[in-house]
Amino acid sequence: MNKSDSERIATVLENMKYKLASDINEADLIVVNMCSVRQSAVDRVFGLIPKFQKLKTKNEKLKTILTGCILKEDKRKFEKSFDQVLKFKDLLEYQPKYQNKLTAFIPISNGCNNACSYCVVPYVRGPLVCRDHREILEEVKNVVQKGFSPIRNAISNGAREIWLLGQNVNDYTSPADSSVNFAKLLELVNDIPGNFQIRFTSPNPKNFSDELIEVMAKSKKVAKYINLPVQSGDNEILKRMNRPYTIEQYKNLVKKIREKIPDINLTTDVIVGFPGETKKQFENTVKLFKEIKFNLAYIAKYSPRPGTAAFQIKDNVSLKEKRRREKILREII
Repeated sequence: MNKSDSERIATVLENMKYKLASDINEADLIVVNMCSVRQSAVDRVFGLIPKFQKLKTKNEKLKTILTGCILKEDKRKFEKSFDQVLKFKDLLEYQPKYQNKLTAFIPISNGCNNACSYCVVPYVRGPLVCRDHREILEEVKNVVQKGFSPIRNAISNGAREIWLLGQNVNDYTSPADSSVNFAKLLELVNDIPGNFQIRFTSPNPKNFSDELIEVMAKSKKVAKYINLPVQSGDNEILKRMNRPYTIEQYKNLVKKIREKIPDINLTTDVIVGFPGETKKQFENTVKLFKEIKFNLAYIAKYSPRPGTAAFQIKDNVSLKEKRRREKILREII
């Protein structure tokens, strides 16, 4: 999602007559588009500050802007080091300046109505807002017909990727027509003429519908790929995470997907070391990994995020233990 936002921010800046610098040392304006999902991402931004300060000693005209997903607690700290901390409004109204000639990132919604206890997205992006399906289809058609700007006709040179983005794509409903849910949108994008492949992220297991599985199975342009975040293999931990499904339901969903799409490439997201996660509970995640046999897993060590419900719980799993658990899961994959 941040990549897509950055491509639209680039358009905003070009409209303001800014030009892309060939090197950061030549820039008069540096814009950092930040993510707050994990503390490590926030720390990387803090790590940039000394470099920017050094650049300012060489270029008195240099200004720095911080934007993106920023928690209130962090905003106060960053305001001391950046010239401006701001939010670019109505980014979806701007045509993106695609940075990748192979891939177009197209948001279908912004924000989230879920309340996973570890996640800051609802606090930094706000509640779910869905785009008009007609806007989305027009953007896809534009990319397919004209190619990825600035490289024209790139899409005609071979199969390219369209990524449909949302914090939870399953929750999509077009504000222009309530009958257009995510499954229907996927069908409509699939029907657009052209040589391209469709991927999407992220779905939530809680409402991954049979209709969506059917559409994926019959649509020739939809990639045989799903990232289906499980987050934990233990029901009690899932409950504390406020993830409204059980492992039994998750496994049943995977079974249905594999029955309809036998060659599916299945990946997942998982968090190790959630507050209170015992070794026995972690072993349930190990058991799930061995049973499901994911093609790939994005494994995150739990990171306390201010303002979330989980932040109120003591982070009582040591970093050493989190690393150990991460290593075990990576070895299974």
